[in-house]
Amino acid sequence: MHGANIFTESLALAGLDPDLATGLSDLAREMTLSTNEVLFVAGDPGDSMYAILEGSLKVAVISAEGSEQLLAILGPGHVVGEMALLDGEARSATVQAIKKSKVARIDKADFDRFSDANPAVYRHMLSLVSQRLRQANDVLAARSFLPLPGRVAVALLQLGETFGKELPDDRLLVHYKVSQADLAGMVGAARENVSRILNTWKRDGLISRISGYYCIEKPSELERLKAM
Repeated sequence: MHGANIFTESLALAGLDPDLATGLSDLAREMTLSTNEVLFVAGDPGDSMYAILEGSLKVAVISAEGSEQLLAILGPGHVVGEMALLDGEARSATVQAIKKSKVARIDKADFDRFSDANPAVYRHMLSLVSQRLRQANDVLAARSFLPLPGRVAVALLQLGETFGKELPDDRLLVHYKVSQADLAGMVGAARENVSRILNTWKRDGLISRISGYYCIEKPSELERLKAM
C-alpha cells in the first residue's frame, strides 16, 4: 500500500527500522469493516496480519455453547493476527469490528519473502509476540487469582494503555466509550457486580466519567488493586 506508512505509525511495531516499516507498508492493502463484521474466527487459517487504522476491534473466544469471553479491545495503532505470521497455525480467537473500521492486511506469504531477506523483521515480531504472551499471562493470572476489583482494575488499566490520554495530575482518560457489559466480558463476571465496583470507585474518587468516557483519577490505586 502506498501513502501512509502504516507500520511506522503502528504502536505495536514502534522501534522497527523505518526502511523496514516502509517495506512492510508497501505489501499491505486496506480493508474496510462494517459494524459487527467479523475479521476472522477461531479455527480460520492463520494466513495474515492486520494493522488497525481506524475504528476498534474486539478479540474474544467463544464457547461451544455460544458464550463470549472478551479478551481485549484494540484501536488504531495496534495489530491483530501477528502470531500467524510466525507459526502459520489456525486462529486462536475471533476478531470482530465493534464499529466501522479500517485495517491494513499483510499476507503471510508476502511477509515471509520480505522477512527472509530482512531477518531483523523476524526478531522484531518475536519480541512483539513475547510481549503479547506476557500480557495474556497477566490476564490469565488476574482471572485465576485476583478478586473481582483487581480484575476490573486490570481491565481498565489495559484499556488505558490502548486508548489512554494523559490529563493533568497524573489522571488518565480512557478515550473509548467502553460499556459496563464490555468490562464484565473482559473480567468474566456479571455486569451487575462490575457496576457495583465502578460505582464504589466513583464515590471514592478513583474514577470518574467525562463526556461518557471513563477517567482513571488515581492510577496508582488501581495499580495497587491489580497487585493484590
